[in-house]
Amino acid sequence: MLFSGLEIQTTEGRKREKSSKFLSGLKNRKEKRHMESAPIESHLKVLDTIRLQMQISEAADAFIRRRLTQFVMGKVCTQIDVPQLSLVLLTGLLRSDFPSEKSYLHWKSRQVNIFEELVRSDHMKAEKEMIEESLAKIKNSKEWDMKMSSSQRRDVLLTLRQVALAFSSIPGRFGIEGETYYWTSGYHLNIRLYEKLLFGLFDVLEESQIIEEAEEILKLVKLTWSMLGITERLHHTLFAWVLFQQFVTTEEAILLDHAIREVKHVLSADLKDDKEVSYMRSLTCPTVGIECETRFDLLQSIFFSISLWCNSKLQDYHLYFSQKSSFFERVLTMGLSTGTQDFIPQRNPQSTGYFLPNDVVTQKIRVYIEKTQYAACRRAIDFATGSMNGKMHPLAILASELKQIAEKDLSIFSPILRRWYPGCAMISAKMLHQLYGERLKPFMKDITSITEDVRKVLPAAYGLECYLIELYSSACEENNSHHSRGFERYQIAEISKPFILDWVVAQYERILEWTGRAFDLEDWEPLSAQQKHAASAVEVFRIIEDTVDQFFQWSLPMDITHLQALLSIIFHSLDTYLSNVISQLVEKQKLYPSTPPLTRYKEATFPIIKRKVAESSIIDHEIYKELDELTSSKLCIRLNTYRYIQKQVAILEEGIRKSWESVASNRKDRYSTERTPGTLEPTDLNGESVSELFVATLDCIRDSAAQGIQKTSEFLGAKVVFWDMRDSFLSYLYYGGVEGNRIEAVLPQFDKVLNDVCSVIDDTIRDLVVSNIWKASLEGFMWVLLDGGPSRAFSDSDTVLIEEDFNMLKELFIADGEGLPRSLVEEEAKFYRQVLSLFSLQTQSLIKMLISSSQNMSAGVNSYKKGQRYVGDTHTLLRVLCHKKDKEASKFLKKHYRFPASSEYDETAVESSSFGSPFVADILKRGASFSWSEKSHSSFRSITKRFQQVSWK
Repeated sequence: MLFSGLEIQTTEGRKREKSSKFLSGLKNRKEKRHMESAPIESHLKVLDTIRLQMQISEAADAFIRRRLTQFVMGKVCTQIDVPQLSLVLLTGLLRSDFPSEKSYLHWKSRQVNIFEELVRSDHMKAEKEMIEESLAKIKNSKEWDMKMSSSQRRDVLLTLRQVALAFSSIPGRFGIEGETYYWTSGYHLNIRLYEKLLFGLFDVLEESQIIEEAEEILKLVKLTWSMLGITERLHHTLFAWVLFQQFVTTEEAILLDHAIREVKHVLSADLKDDKEVSYMRSLTCPTVGIECETRFDLLQSIFFSISLWCNSKLQDYHLYFSQKSSFFERVLTMGLSTGTQDFIPQRNPQSTGYFLPNDVVTQKIRVYIEKTQYAACRRAIDFATGSMNGKMHPLAILASELKQIAEKDLSIFSPILRRWYPGCAMISAKMLHQLYGERLKPFMKDITSITEDVRKVLPAAYGLECYLIELYSSACEENNSHHSRGFERYQIAEISKPFILDWVVAQYERILEWTGRAFDLEDWEPLSAQQKHAASAVEVFRIIEDTVDQFFQWSLPMDITHLQALLSIIFHSLDTYLSNVISQLVEKQKLYPSTPPLTRYKEATFPIIKRKVAESSIIDHEIYKELDELTSSKLCIRLNTYRYIQKQVAILEEGIRKSWESVASNRKDRYSTERTPGTLEPTDLNGESVSELFVATLDCIRDSAAQGIQKTSEFLGAKVVFWDMRDSFLSYLYYGGVEGNRIEAVLPQFDKVLNDVCSVIDDTIRDLVVSNIWKASLEGFMWVLLDGGPSRAFSDSDTVLIEEDFNMLKELFIADGEGLPRSLVEEEAKFYRQVLSLFSLQTQSLIKMLISSSQNMSAGVNSYKKGQRYVGDTHTLLRVLCHKKDKEASKFLKKHYRFPASSEYDETAVESSSFGSPFVADILKRGASFSWSEKSHSSFRSITKRFQQVSWK
């Protein structure tokens, strides 16, 4: 700085200046800001920072400044060198300038050593003895500080100055501007001094951090270039070396980034000056290699040292960078930029920098991969064989460890390595696959059955292979290559296929056993207040889902045969359960009353006459017991269970499809490259054939559940009306007359039944169930009108009341918009309303309609089918006439059908009959069917002939 024209102030001067600034309160702020921003003030602050960073005491700093200021005042602005500065600092050196004897001796010894190091030369052998003698006197503190006078010390220093000046006059070897003899003869010391200055850029309290004033300090450090023989290229080289050393010490990633940037400056520098090239080549230093010592130039030596460290880490990057993946790319970049012990950067004759050929980069990375994988695999093998986990086979542990290595390669290392070597993942995958295969093959040869070890090793091996194929395929896709012939797959699929099929078949008996046990224990009570379905269904699906989980936990290659076997046992298990549930229903026809005798209306003339008893069939006691068990609430639980099965089948199918897609994806990946000899062809694992399997199995179960819902809801409706409400509805309504037995008395029970059902039934099928109760209610209402027996006869005035009752029943199910949709209720009621309208017709019109219907029936038109009615059919018209309170109708029926009078039958007599059960007596009185019996049906064939002979006027 002195020879650059910058002023250096002493510590005392700076203190006085600060004090004067502090006391000068009259100065304006602009002037203060101007003074603070002056360059000299800025340099002084930087110099203070340097002093603190170099840990130089204020006493030493004051002495240095004083001596240099004295030196420069009598010196012409010419080139100076380090030996001259050392002599300047030795001249005038006093013990009183330092705080302690130790610091004084240390300072003096340092300057003597520097001078001694720099003036030794083979060029002037004659001066060597004189130099050594003079320096020995200075080193001897007793002689130098106590015995020698000031003039004697001055003579010694003068002698050394003459020698130093004599060396300085020797011209440089390369003729570079500003070059001195000491550039080459003392370059090793100059470089150490320069390194010391560069290390001053790191915070003394936090070595991983570069201080804020780094840029300003670097500008001042550059002033030493001409004295130390530093060129710009050397600066970048040495700065990279300093930054790299500090990174190794502190592991601060940003320092490595700075070092990489400096290396790039070195490699991209333009070396057009041949003199500088020669100078750079002359700075040689010995470097210990693997086999022998080699002399490199300074740049090569530094690059060699950096690359040597990088190689030591990159040749086992799994060990060093798995937890510090952010370092990997940086260290790799540095390692590839600086070369390795088997590569020395050479001068490119067609360029001005150093270069690293692509084939060398590829070879270097290949070495990194191979050595890293070998080291990682060695550790994995040692861990597997030495593991204390007796539950796991060593091969299963090894597969897990190797898969972790592959995962790290795929996620961390390969994405970085492939920028320089696209095929890097292929090397890793093949090495891992080959290493494990060598240990797996002997194990597979001994497999004869599925043992516990086999169940652990084969899935682990398959999982490893799938992952390695993914790693391998990713590299193939990027390279647009197919090299699968070098990837010989394990024969896991061939070995495991029959074993898996045997296991699936064995599960069928287990599932059926548990399903049967759960069904036998079922009481058809809700599982909970929120889950209103059967516990047995939950247990069935738990068993099935457990089997499905175990099936896919095999984690082995599967084909469509395995899926077919799994879906088959699921289908048969659920189908068996559904069949058992449906089979517990009593035949619906058992609920309906038997066909009543056909009579004509006639009031009894002599009430005391003994009447005939209506014939009825006897219902078996077992059927009664079954019907008693099938309460409305339990039927609702069954319905909810069917719905639960539908929902669970959908969830089960989704889970199986997802798991199977994963299986199919793994198989597809295995065959994504060219097929190798000896491997199986992949089957259609996710196409139409798979979809057809699901349709043929799980869709059938859904359909069976839907049929169960339909059948059970129809049964529930019929049971509510024709069984549970037989007394309050069928036996009560219009019995003995309309006015005294209206439907108003029945509606509260209907309302209660609907509330009870709706409180239990699943919302998704509520309307369906209520709709079937509505249909059964319509059937029951029509049964009262058409099959009500001798006790029911209706006049024209009764028709109005009956229609009112019919509308009340309809409005109950609509429930002011909260029940069934009005459109649905009206649609179902349409036919029954038409039948009801027949009672309003004149008897003569009904008779004509009956004759016409009989003629059509004989001609084969509108032929009757069991269980069906239509408004104009013979059966319906005849029953309307039978229940019509009209003399003309009675006369017609007596004449042409010979029906007995209703007064001849006593329905109440059945109650007094001595049957074993009151229930049977009740059934004999009320039980019947809404449909015609075969006997009644055949009787109409003979009646039809009579109608063909009748002519009406």
